[in-house]
Amino acid sequence: MASHIEILAILTSAVFIVWLFRKLHLPAILAYLVAGMLVGEHGLAFAHEHVDYEHFAELGIVFLLFTLGLEFSLPKLMAMRHLVLAVGCLQVVLSLICFTIISLFFGQSFGSALVIGGVIALSSTAIVIRQLSESGAMKRKSGQIAVAVLLFQDVAVVPLLIIIPLLAPSTEGSMIIALFAALIKGVFVVGILLAAGKWILPRLFNLVAQVRTDELFVLTTLLVTLVASALTQWFGLSMALGAFLAGMMLGESQYKHQLEADIRPYRDILLGLFFVTVGMKLDINVLVSSPLTIVSLVVGLMLLKVVVIRILAVKAGEQGKDAWAAGIMLAQMGEFGFVLIALATQVNVLPLDVASLLIGAGILSMAVTPFMVDNARNWGKWLANEQKTDHEDLQAFKELEVNTELKEHVIICGFGRIGQTVSRFLKQEGIDFVAIDMDPLRTRKAREAGENVLFGSSRQTELLEAAKLSTAKLVVIAFGEDKQSIEVIRKVRSLSPNVPILVRTRNDDQLDKLQAAGADQVVPESLEGSLMLVSQVLSLSGVPFSHIVKRVQKERKSHYSHLHGFFQGEHTDMSPDAMDRIEFANAVNLTGHSYAVGRNLQSLNLATRRVTVVALRRAGFETEQPDENTILLADDTLIIRGKPRRVERVERFMHEGG
Repeated sequence: MASHIEILAILTSAVFIVWLFRKLHLPAILAYLVAGMLVGEHGLAFAHEHVDYEHFAELGIVFLLFTLGLEFSLPKLMAMRHLVLAVGCLQVVLSLICFTIISLFFGQSFGSALVIGGVIALSSTAIVIRQLSESGAMKRKSGQIAVAVLLFQDVAVVPLLIIIPLLAPSTEGSMIIALFAALIKGVFVVGILLAAGKWILPRLFNLVAQVRTDELFVLTTLLVTLVASALTQWFGLSMALGAFLAGMMLGESQYKHQLEADIRPYRDILLGLFFVTVGMKLDINVLVSSPLTIVSLVVGLMLLKVVVIRILAVKAGEQGKDAWAAGIMLAQMGEFGFVLIALATQVNVLPLDVASLLIGAGILSMAVTPFMVDNARNWGKWLANEQKTDHEDLQAFKELEVNTELKEHVIICGFGRIGQTVSRFLKQEGIDFVAIDMDPLRTRKAREAGENVLFGSSRQTELLEAAKLSTAKLVVIAFGEDKQSIEVIRKVRSLSPNVPILVRTRNDDQLDKLQAAGADQVVPESLEGSLMLVSQVLSLSGVPFSHIVKRVQKERKSHYSHLHGFFQGEHTDMSPDAMDRIEFANAVNLTGHSYAVGRNLQSLNLATRRVTVVALRRAGFETEQPDENTILLADDTLIIRGKPRRVERVERFMHEGG
């Protein structure tokens, strides 16, 4: 009974704290750590025997390393080898050495100091990559430096997972001999797994895929991961190493994305449990008794990492502003640091009070990371004492200004495939344009071909002014990333309140937000694709072309009203984020006892409940958008559209009233 109460306490605190942290836009990792602190023996003491949970929690690390192996790309590593080796490799080595020496100076044993150095040398791949993706900074030079460093750090985790158990006090014999033995075992295990990956696994997954059973595919994925982990553990190495190798073998297969999707739910749940168990080990008394130590540790580790990365990036030939920005992005501790802390305390290499200090420092550093990543570029420019405008951007515009006098032109923000397609049609009609793009290679190649393209961010005032926004007749935003598009719309509107803005978006999730930001026209790809398909269907069905054009134009003017809302299916995304943006269509079947029977639509006033009446089906006939004076009868079917929760509430209201 006690164990059930402990599990209930863990789940309750995790659910509540994860919800609270997501509302505050803080990483879920921090929420799990805080939940562990709350229920652990140093908190409210709801869960005492956390060792029992660690066996399950370790599987979270196994699945995390498996997905890391799936995402590991040797070609990508080779393509970025200059930055990976010149910045990433040296950053890990130098940071590890510096923090190890500092730890030895403060009286730590060699094993403990080495673990501290390894933990602090790593940064948070999950948080940094997510922030870079959301802000669109991945393509900037500073973002590329950060990705290269994170790429090497992820690889560096594997040898650290092997070395830490060899540092245990119970380990007999020479450390060098133990490392040599581990190396031989590692080579042998890697050979076995690579052979299995080349000759056995492809045939196995082909057979499983032919059965077309999702459950069997999931079970096979779990089996392969756990067998590889058990094999490396049997040879005295880390389970996580086997999982990483299994993922790496399957990373180049055609099943990569399906494997990742299948393993994610198990990984996320068990990884959450792992971070809860780490949080349980955090002694709050240590934090309360030494807040200055924690703050000093956080500030010290972040400053040193920023300086190391800045020096290495500049020596590798990068600009000062990009070097500073990359260092600021990677200043925090990472999720793999907690993995190393858990392993080190488990084998008695790291004292519990030191582990608590490191976990506390990690939580604080990760909590401020989103803010630091968002401001890294501006801080990098300030530290490098550079002007906001890139000289390359201004030089590019000077060259452009000589060739073309821009007036009544179109500005294209984003010169990817869609932006280039737009530009080709503009050229055919003799309409001038200037494009702005963040990709340096694409910009250079486009300029060499004589295209009017500026390099930089469309959110920069200087670039929009350089593109002569004041005399432009249209701005086309072709990113397809809604968050970036909204920022560009606001910037354009602040500089030119009246210029028409056309925005491309992938679907209609953020249609209202884009229009509220100032977009005149929003073109959702998925809905436009549906309209084109409908046009072809109607044309092949014999409907006159003029009638088709009128229907399509009417649909666009009504903001795709007929294309919003759909009947949910078994695989419809019902996640919290999706529930806030999608619309469902739902059929409400009225019975003789329903509250709505005998009342007209106007008296029900469904518009105030924020749902739309799509159609009324009665006696086999369907009427679209029925008149508000229509009185509802028993056996009527009313089809409504709206957000899932609103639809549920309206259906209950129509049956029960109130």
